[in-house]
Order: sequence, then C-alpha cells, then structure tokens
Amino acid sequence: MKFSLLRLANIRSLFAPSLQQCLICGKHSQPATELPGVCAGCEAAIPWIRCPRCSKCGRHVGCSDCTRSSEPGPLVCNRSAVAYTSVMREILGRYKYRGDEKLASILGLMLDRAYSILKEEREQLMHSRLPVQSRFSNNIIFSVRKSERNLLWQADLLVPVPVSDSRLVERGFNQAERLTEILSRHRGIPQLPLLIRTHHTGKQSFKTRAERLADMKHAFAASRDSKVLSSFEDLLESLNPQDRPLQIIIIDDIYTTGSTIRACAETIIRLSASLGCTAEIYSLTWARS
Repeated sequence: MKFSLLRLANIRSLFAPSLQQCLICGKHSQPATELPGVCAGCEAAIPWIRCPRCSKCGRHVGCSDCTRSSEPGPLVCNRSAVAYTSVMREILGRYKYRGDEKLASILGLMLDRAYSILKEEREQLMHSRLPVQSRFSNNIIFSVRKSERNLLWQADLLVPVPVSDSRLVERGFNQAERLTEILSRHRGIPQLPLLIRTHHTGKQSFKTRAERLADMKHAFAASRDSKVLSSFEDLLESLNPQDRPLQIIIIDDIYTTGSTIRACAETIIRLSASLGCTAEIYSLTWARS
C-alpha cells in the first residue's frame, strides 16, 4: 500500500507544474506569465503605472510640480513602468548598489511596459490628427485608411543618462546603460551614449527647486567620442530629419524631480540643432517616485 501511494505521488509530480525560485522573493513558486524568473505572486504585487495621472511627467498621483509650472520644457513627456514603493526601492537597491545582475533583464522587461504605454499614446495622437473630411468622401476615406497603416510610432534613438566617473567606479556599471541595452535589443531601436556628465552632482531629491536647477546647469555635455558623434550623424542622414523631428528617448532608472532628465534633454536639443535638425525628446524610467 505504501509503495502504491509513493508511486502515485511520483507520477503526479511528473505532471505537476514545475516550481522555480523567484528572483525577487527567493521562494519556489508558480512562475509569472510575463516576467521570466519572477513568481506569480511577486508579479501580481508590482505597482504598475497603467494610467498616468500626470500627462507630463507620468506620475500616478497628483503632481504639484507640473501643475505649478506653466513654462514649456525641453521634454515632451516622461513615462515610468512602476511606482517607487518600498518594495520597488529594495529591488532597485539590490541591483544598483549590491550588484544583483540577475535582476537586470527583469527591470529591462518592466521598462518595456513604459515604452508600450508611450507608443500607444503617440499613435492615438497621430490617429486623432487624421482629416475630419474622411467621413464624407469615399476617395479620402481610402487614402486615410491607407495612411493609417503607416501611423505606427517608434523612437529613432535611445540615450542613457550618464553617470559621473566616481559613480561608475563605485558601482562598476551604469544602470541606465544596462536598461537601454535591454530595451534596444527588445525593440530594435538603436542606442548611443550621446551624453557625458561634466561633474558629479549629489542626490537631487533632497534639494530645493532652485538648488536642483543650479546643480544641473551645465551638468551634461555632448559626447566627445568621434565614433559616437559619427554614428549620430549617420543616423540623421539615414532618417532625413528634415521631414520630421527626430524622436529620441532618454533612459534612466528613476524619475524623482525630473531635473536630471530635463538637463539631458536640453543638451540633446542643442546638439541636434547644431547638426541642422530638430528633435522631440521623451524619457522612460523604470520607476516614478
């Protein structure tokens, strides 16, 4: 009887779904449906930002910064994958400060969610600009439907936020570059380290608005690497940006005050203008505080 029960248990185990060790919680649990290496429980607990409340910075709650300032900025908008909760802070800390490399692919796939939201929003805006007359003329209806097939938005270039030399030595890598590489491979979008950081800046979240603006002034410059600049010029030539603005996305791990990303955007706009083209700058971050 004992032999039969043991044999029956072994047979059942062959057909039972295999459990895996979750890279987030470390438990052996049922795998998630969309995030490889993550259990279903951890995936369900991720605080995704599916419907940003602030259309400018992508924040999931009311945003006093964007509503207070009516000044036009260099950034079209930011979109973030998740809200920066205590659990998300711990995950980022494990990757960013404790070198848990296994989390890189997960964070990159999560960032891809933010790209999907941005892409969908831009395509909806493009469709909304179709001629109103299309509903009245059969010929125009045909031409509009034909053009709708081309209304698919995709970024032309991904640019990571650079870190200072001291940060690079301290961490051994630039987390924004890693996220950019993953998204670039997943979406087939070219990426370039187009920016360099001219001096080290402290944590921006503890500073006043005036201090942040002063701290970030001239904090970034265009890369001095001739290969990088040549690649950028080749990209411009292949896309012919005289027909439309270049679509560039800045990538970082977290959006806190936005001062870093805005400073990067201003630098890219100046570089593009020096080469005779205009650029629309967006940003994607893994988390929004």
